Formats: sequence, C-alpha cells, structure tokens
Amino acid sequence: MATAMPEGENIQKAIKWISASLEDSTTQPLHMVIEKAVFKFDLSPKDTEFLMGFFRNHKK
Repeated sequence: MATAMPEGENIQKAIKWISASLEDSTTQPLHMVIEKAVFKFDLSPKDTEFLMGFFRNHKK
C-alpha cells in the first residue's frame, strides 16, 4: 500500500534527513531521530504522526 506524501518542503527535507541519520547511526532510536527532525524542520503534530508511521511501515 502506498503512503500519501504530505505536501511541503519541510516534510520532504525531514524524510531525507531522517533517512540519512538512520543510515549513519544505527544505534539511535527512531523516535529520537524523528524528534530531532520535528524541531529542526519546525514540523506540525500531523507531520510528526506521518513520519512515525512512514518510517515504521518502511522499516518492516
């Protein structure tokens, strides 16, 4: 099932940044990386929820 990508440059930048961070550091928990991205890219709670689901689904 395809995940609908929210519009917005910041969410797209966050996805790229999170992906790179997870590749660089496999020891850092996903929720910590996402939390950092939320503050770095000034994301909304809805964006945060999307990121959590997006990376959990793609991790499987």
